[in-house]
Amino acid sequence: MAKFSKPFWVANFVELLERLAYYAVFIVITLYLSNVWGFSDIEAGLIAGLFSASLYLLPVFSGAIADKIGFRSAIIFAFTMLTLGYAGLGILPTMLENAGLVEYGMVTTYTGLNESHLRWSIIAPLVLVVIGGAFIKSVISGTIARETTPENRARGYSIFYMMVNIGAFTGKTVVDPLRRSMGDQGLVYLNYFSAAMTLLALISVYFFYKSSKTEGEGKSFAEVGRSFMKVMLNGRLLLLIIIVSGFWMIQSQMYATMPKYVIRLIGEDASPGWYANVNPLVVFISVNFVTSLMKKYSAIKSMMIGMLIIPFSALVMSLGTQVGGDHLLGLHPVAFMMVIGIAFQAIAECFISPRYLEFFSLQAPKGEEGLYLGFSHLHSFFSFLFAFGLSGFLLDKYCPDPRLYTDEAGVLDTLSYAAATQHAHYIWYVFVGIGLISAIALYIYGRVTKNIDSKKENVI
Repeated sequence: MAKFSKPFWVANFVELLERLAYYAVFIVITLYLSNVWGFSDIEAGLIAGLFSASLYLLPVFSGAIADKIGFRSAIIFAFTMLTLGYAGLGILPTMLENAGLVEYGMVTTYTGLNESHLRWSIIAPLVLVVIGGAFIKSVISGTIARETTPENRARGYSIFYMMVNIGAFTGKTVVDPLRRSMGDQGLVYLNYFSAAMTLLALISVYFFYKSSKTEGEGKSFAEVGRSFMKVMLNGRLLLLIIIVSGFWMIQSQMYATMPKYVIRLIGEDASPGWYANVNPLVVFISVNFVTSLMKKYSAIKSMMIGMLIIPFSALVMSLGTQVGGDHLLGLHPVAFMMVIGIAFQAIAECFISPRYLEFFSLQAPKGEEGLYLGFSHLHSFFSFLFAFGLSGFLLDKYCPDPRLYTDEAGVLDTLSYAAATQHAHYIWYVFVGIGLISAIALYIYGRVTKNIDSKKENVI
């Protein structure tokens, strides 16, 4: 404990709160967009994909800005934006309801905005969340880099990642009770909960975050621009980012596909929030052990193991509709295989994510930690941009919205819907293929870069 500074622990605490707020909303973002705002599966997938992709694109720019203005100022600004954004996601539907524009209440679905241009007013609070989240992505991981040494950095990122997953677990825990007790109105109230968490983080940073590590503050914009172009033109790092995006394309289906998939195949009694919580629980239990196990090996080798596990996780998820029986250990087969698949995803994540962040932190010159760690998050920009859009099309084709198969009285045509979803498991085969391609690509990347480095050492 004494090995790490006070700013290190404050940064980890507010990261926990930010992740708690984010995952409470994000685990049901496509349900919120469809059920509250009336967007179709494809529209909801594209909006959620652009939202999450932007959240991971902007850290490249926000990280460079944070290096210049200082991490403390950047974090205060970030949590202010997040609090306003989450509050807006809760307030807007209520305002429209009070204006008589939404049929709103303790019901299963909302229908009032299906044909209204007012649906697009949701963009404003989403933009605030994106801006705030973009600064958090670069600054908190950058703080870990600044407040650790090369000797304890792997351990520091292991602790950081453990905090991330405590927040993720706690945030997802509040989802299902609210959804079950209040219907889709609970999806709205989740945003107030998230706003309260980010407000608490803002207060904590204001009073307790003070660091003597101020390298890079006061840089000229010309210096910031040169550093930015240098990292953006680093082909080796950019290629690694693209390859690792394959892992996150599969991981992101826990939010893009899984909630709708399990509810449509199991029913409203499904608990996607609890199924998703298997991921942070397994990471919390395993990440320190895996980091210690792999500490003698390179970051690339550790990531390679995770990349071999991830396509298998998607294959396991596909088996839910194929196994026999009504229940497996008390769970619906779809839920049971989803839980097992998510657990394998979490194990893969333990091998990949902490070492990936460590790898990028070690490439960062002093005073440019925010820029480089922000750049590292581009993997999620690529993955979320494609993964959510792809999810929307796959759901529409193989596991469509049951409301499309109900009559005017709201009665589901079960035979037609069973026929429409008989190949729902095909969705996961697509991600098995993506995972295999990514694993092969990382293996080739590791071999090629190792050979290049060996030749350079021999020349020297």
